[in-house]
Amino acid sequence: MAEIIQEEKHKGGKKRPKKHSTAIDMTPMVDLMCLLITFFMLTTAFAKPKVMEIALPEKIKKNEKVEPPKIAESRTLNIIMGPNDRVFWYPGKADPAALVPLQETNFSATGIRQVLLDRNRALFKKIEAFKSDVVAGKINIRQDSLQSAIRQLKKNDDTGPIVLIKFYKTAKYKNFVDIIDEMSIVGIAIYIVTDIDWIEQNMVERALGIPLTATAPSTAKK
Repeated sequence: MAEIIQEEKHKGGKKRPKKHSTAIDMTPMVDLMCLLITFFMLTTAFAKPKVMEIALPEKIKKNEKVEPPKIAESRTLNIIMGPNDRVFWYPGKADPAALVPLQETNFSATGIRQVLLDRNRALFKKIEAFKSDVVAGKINIRQDSLQSAIRQLKKNDDTGPIVLIKFYKTAKYKNFVDIIDEMSIVGIAIYIVTDIDWIEQNMVERALGIPLTATAPSTAKK
């Protein structure tokens, strides 16, 4: 509580201070607090957390026989995360009889992104043409339905690459985030994160110039 001091004159010219108590009206402060709380509630509600959406396969029950999906070898692109941010890739299927030399690239704009763009060029052009028709008014579609239509185009695509993402034993977890970002930037419709095969492990070690360590499962059991 504050006090206001005023001087009063008395007979003889002597001044005596007189104290008056006063109260501060807190009503405007309460209104201000309500406005601030409302502001922070609204801004927090519209701020969406930045998350990475990854579609995981359904969990297979015990003793359940599930046939692996058939993947066209001509559309298959294998990407292997190596040590020290190195990225290796090869098309098709690895042959145990003859190790295919791996192509090496990186995470620059002219690296793995360019490889994916070259493989996904047909679908990319189709999506860009669809967006242009929407902007020009040739296709009447609501803005909130645009992303749903693009997802349907990716689902119906039968020309784009099917990317298999694998990791060497000394690869960094950071590269997992990097390669998933590249899938989103380029617009890859189908990509799968799977385990590296013993053949591919030997292919990476040959590219790195180190002795081969992986062996076939049948040889390991003997």
